[in-house]
Amino acid sequence: MFFIYRLITQIVAWILPVTALFSAKMKSFIQGRKLVWELLKNNIQPSDKVIWFHAASLGEYEQGLPIMKRLKQQFPQHKIVLTFFSPSGYEVRKNTPFADVVCYLPLDTLFNAKRFVQLVHPEKVFFVKYEYWPNYLKELKKRNIPTYLVSGIFRENQVFFKWYGGFYRNCLQSITHFFVQDSTSENLLKSIGKTNVSVSGDTRFDRVVEVLNANNSLDFITEFTQEQTTVVIGSSWPADEKLLVEYINQSDLSVKWIFAPHNIKSEQIQQLKKSIQKAVVLYSEKDQSDLKNAQVLIIDAVGFLTKVYAYADVAYVGGGFGSGIHNILEPAVFGVPIVIGPHFKKFKEAVDLVDLEACIVVDNQKELNAVLDGLLVDPERQKQLGKLASDYVLQNAGATDLILKLINKK
Repeated sequence: MFFIYRLITQIVAWILPVTALFSAKMKSFIQGRKLVWELLKNNIQPSDKVIWFHAASLGEYEQGLPIMKRLKQQFPQHKIVLTFFSPSGYEVRKNTPFADVVCYLPLDTLFNAKRFVQLVHPEKVFFVKYEYWPNYLKELKKRNIPTYLVSGIFRENQVFFKWYGGFYRNCLQSITHFFVQDSTSENLLKSIGKTNVSVSGDTRFDRVVEVLNANNSLDFITEFTQEQTTVVIGSSWPADEKLLVEYINQSDLSVKWIFAPHNIKSEQIQQLKKSIQKAVVLYSEKDQSDLKNAQVLIIDAVGFLTKVYAYADVAYVGGGFGSGIHNILEPAVFGVPIVIGPHFKKFKEAVDLVDLEACIVVDNQKELNAVLDGLLVDPERQKQLGKLASDYVLQNAGATDLILKLINKK
């Protein structure tokens, strides 16, 4: 089976450059990986002590960041190498100050895995949440390099737990210890003979608590909101925006609206702006606009959303009318009631917050209208639901301490 996998990955490596001719995202995927080897040679010396973190994309980076920062404090002489699989993660965090080298993870071919691990020669490796690359894992096991999965989450429908999943189950032999989010994941791993498991929780709680305690002021948001009731719409997709714009256009409430779309391509931003029948300002045009008298602000830039949630009285988190919602812990930590679409059940924190009634699910325009009509005129209910959300986050923090305590014992 390993031979077949290696053959497939090599064929994929040959085909991908062709697909880059037709996709800008794939072009970034291919071109970014061309620079990896030179970057590593120039920045990692054979005498360096190295810790390697791998995150699939931006969300996993945020999940791994509390551990990364703590290890950097604990081992200041070590270099941190951070790899991403996705361009959306790499492009946003390629200049993070918390890693010494940031690059794409080369494709999981046998040659790439050997070359990468040899160049980086990590003392410890942390894979965040998921992504199990057989050639990399086998190479790490071969060199006896401690390899940890942190904030892991497992589901019964994954290939590891199927009768035909033996190849991928064998890959898990390379993991030194599994730090998982919940007891369901622990029990699933134990069902296939994995006893090196600890339920540590989700390090994203620690990350958002860090954000809560940071300086979250943004002068342009303060100027825009004018202390009026504010709704922040985070990581929205067109399906979310269609419903919200319909509500905004027909609403006569004195409310400020902030969109921070998931996709900030100019064409999509302009379509969103044109669909809104209220005074709209783009972040990129704010210096030439009447910001304080606008009713809607569209943030067509990245890196602001976590701070913007600090200004919210109500938050809508996007993705629930597509493949799944984005990070709802970011608004929750600020004590904000949250509204989401129906596709949320893959996310434990969303299920928990819905059960607590701190997060409200809407399935259609009628339900969205009713929920917003009720929340926006009831500050006391906003506070009640918001407190449920913030209490939930604070009660679930501490995964980073537990993980590092157990690792340092080994």
